[in-house]
Amino acid sequence: MIDITRLLEEMSSTELRLAIQVQTKLISLIREFLLREKFVELLPVIISPITDPLTDFRVRGEVECYGYKYQITKSMIFHKQTALKAFPRIFCFSPNVRIEPAERQNSGRHLIEFVQLDLEVREASREDVLGLGERLFSYVIEGIRRGADEELTLLGRKLPEFKPPFERITYEEAVREFGQDFELKLSAARQEPVWLLDFPLEVREFYDREYNNRPGVLVDMDLIYPEGYGEALSGGEREYQVERIQERIRKKGINPEAYAIYLKLAESGLYPSAGFGFGIERLTRFVCGLKDIGRTRLFAKKPAQFSL
Repeated sequence: MIDITRLLEEMSSTELRLAIQVQTKLISLIREFLLREKFVELLPVIISPITDPLTDFRVRGEVECYGYKYQITKSMIFHKQTALKAFPRIFCFSPNVRIEPAERQNSGRHLIEFVQLDLEVREASREDVLGLGERLFSYVIEGIRRGADEELTLLGRKLPEFKPPFERITYEEAVREFGQDFELKLSAARQEPVWLLDFPLEVREFYDREYNNRPGVLVDMDLIYPEGYGEALSGGEREYQVERIQERIRKKGINPEAYAIYLKLAESGLYPSAGFGFGIERLTRFVCGLKDIGRTRLFAKKPAQFSL
């Protein structure tokens, strides 16, 4: 049963209202930056026959329409790659549903329904989109420091001025310094954003490109917020050759039939590309200095918590 009293109390929260006002400005700044960079905005895909496996490909989230089975979008990765046949630079504010483990309910960082900025660039390298991510992040933070100073003051948040290029650290180095569960420890140890590079093949998805000369290592990156806020964005270069995609699917132990449509698209020819997904609620949480990501949107849905 939904706790209506708590829902109404949350909606009257000054903190939540201020955060959403800041979020509105964040989205405007992101769109402004990307349009200047000659990106085309796509409308989001809510249901599709295929969506991101996200390591646990068994958790599907299905809906049936007219006798066809669709999955609820976990990310638009396959649509982004396909859309590059029409446009060289695309972005979308994509609603995603991901069924997170129940124990993450009080992590402060996880929602099962959220929005991410999804973008992809044709013929781009990781270095290209890493630079793009730094410019975008710096542009948005500077714009918010100037344009939302009243809201940030009321929230008690003083945002520093971040100057790229940001520090870079490999996955292997992070494990060596902080242990296997390194993300929050790395984040807490930094006062500036840091890039996490070169993930092992087994911890990411089959569409992330493996180095030609470094078997088992992916041309990937995450941007990690400072101050203990964790992951900001995740992305990298994509596999685009059908034979390599098939091999990666086999290595993941996934039935190729589950991605038959995607494999057909790859057979028709996909462009080399790179891109990333940038969580809007997590960006709002960081910018506003919030402990709880549930304060970044109305009708927030946390793992294992029933909500409107």
